[in-house]
Amino acid sequence: MSFSPTSAPLISLRGVRKSFGHLEVLRGIDMDIRKGEVVAIIGPSGSGKSTILRTINGLTPINEGSIRVGDIEVSDPKLDKVKLRHRVGMVFQQYNLFPHRTVLQNVAMAPIQVLKERREQVEERARRLLAEMRLPDKADAYPGELSGGQQQRVAIARALCMEPEVILFDEVTAALDPEMVKEVLAAVRKVAEGGVTCILVTHEMGFAREAADHIYFTDRGVIVEHAAPQVFFTEASDPRTKEFLSKVL
Repeated sequence: MSFSPTSAPLISLRGVRKSFGHLEVLRGIDMDIRKGEVVAIIGPSGSGKSTILRTINGLTPINEGSIRVGDIEVSDPKLDKVKLRHRVGMVFQQYNLFPHRTVLQNVAMAPIQVLKERREQVEERARRLLAEMRLPDKADAYPGELSGGQQQRVAIARALCMEPEVILFDEVTAALDPEMVKEVLAAVRKVAEGGVTCILVTHEMGFAREAADHIYFTDRGVIVEHAAPQVFFTEASDPRTKEFLSKVL
């Protein structure tokens, strides 16, 4: 990988807490993620995994703590969200494509409208990304004409078209039929191999073991345990981690 243990983290969370009403979803999250690293966050439903991603991307404001992405203080009330969106992309469980716009328009829209880039330049990049996602002939199709796996790959191309340093993947295979899961995971793997820093919330343990540099296990809003996959999946020490792995492996 393109990072070293001594390099400064690209993403740093310190003491991050988040409550929704009386429910405390994150209870003091600390994470360091380095440039080029692939990190998988796993854990039971309701353990705070997706909320961690949404706080990194500034979609969910935090109650306490700090989050930094490079030189951007995400927890700053005066956060420049356009600058953050340029650096941190996100792919959701639901594809969130505009049904009345073509695939090419969906992929190219944000750089043109948000970053004010030239349409010709962006559309050329969008077509290249669609080819990389194995969808070179779908530029003029509409989302409703695509399978779920194809729509999710369009969503990945859309995130990449902003040329971010980081992409957050939130359960991107959860809404897919089993036969479509493999094609989307192959697309995620291609993104990771391209050197983009990736943070994945996933239930796909085999993929996490194979593709991630580091695994974080969350339960009830805290990070219970984290390690490299070769250690995590064979030498987990916390009883909660062991119980979870016994159910999913």
